[in-house]
Amino acid sequence: MPGDTEPRVVEDFLGVVQLLSDGSVVRGDEAVLRSNEPLPDVPGVQWKDVLYHAAHGLSVRVYRPASSVAGGSKLPVLVYFHGGGYCLGSFAEPNFHSFCLRAAAEISAVVLSVQYRLAPEHRLPAAIDDGASFLSWLRGQAELGAGADPWLAESADFARTFLSGHSAGANLAHHVTVQVASGEIATTPVRIVGYILLSAFFAGADRTATEADPPAGVSLTTAMADQLWRMSLPVGASMDHPLANPFGPESPSLAPVELPPALVVAPLSDVLRDRVLGYGARLKDMGKAVEVVQFEGEQHGFSVRQPFGEAADELLRVIKRFAYSGN
Repeated sequence: MPGDTEPRVVEDFLGVVQLLSDGSVVRGDEAVLRSNEPLPDVPGVQWKDVLYHAAHGLSVRVYRPASSVAGGSKLPVLVYFHGGGYCLGSFAEPNFHSFCLRAAAEISAVVLSVQYRLAPEHRLPAAIDDGASFLSWLRGQAELGAGADPWLAESADFARTFLSGHSAGANLAHHVTVQVASGEIATTPVRIVGYILLSAFFAGADRTATEADPPAGVSLTTAMADQLWRMSLPVGASMDHPLANPFGPESPSLAPVELPPALVVAPLSDVLRDRVLGYGARLKDMGKAVEVVQFEGEQHGFSVRQPFGEAADELLRVIKRFAYSGN
């Protein structure tokens, strides 16, 4: 008909996520973005998927070392939110799955890898809301005691629960940790004793030095990060939106919030390096308990990039020390 026009592409992220002018989304195969390196086998770890939000069809992938069953010991719980700029990724993606297998085995923990809704189909705060819903589900499991999911009842020490995430998942972990610490999410008898941010995905309207002049060969460019934020933040929001910039002009102060101890991991060949280091510095200035660990020469997402290198091995040792440090 006269005047009819086909929807046009307004955002195209590497050919795998296209946002059209009518609001519809076309997705391609994300496998083209991954390495074809074979994933290492991790013997001795059991895993399964459990539905935690029926209405949204969201599941959590539960990992536990088989030795915890044989020995009858309760292990710390590591809640993990995958990365992908809030627009990509899945708890079932091979790189994230492999990391969680290794984490369960090498940290000696029950790892809970959480599925959440993605933008641009579900713009923020949808993913944050899903993180909060998951913690409510986990609280319900803890309240059930022996009636909880058998793996959790047998192996999970809910009083030693850590929230963690990679990239956008680290951003998500920050926000739900703040909600728990502020009393917005009730978790008892689950006790959040620490949180772990790996290559956290933060932003701001003013460029940092590494955003304006990135290290050579970065895996995540400033333009890529900007595009992911445009597709995930509420329509029309600036990069100083509180979900992107925890220290922006409209962000509530974290000073009065009794945050648990934080482990902040900063790869130094990352366009977001200054954001991550700045986050840790601001927390320290507020008197918060925070450990910042820097990885020289490592890229954004090194913790899940194949093949795993010595830095990824060392990261797991750092996380284990943090998890067993008596928090």
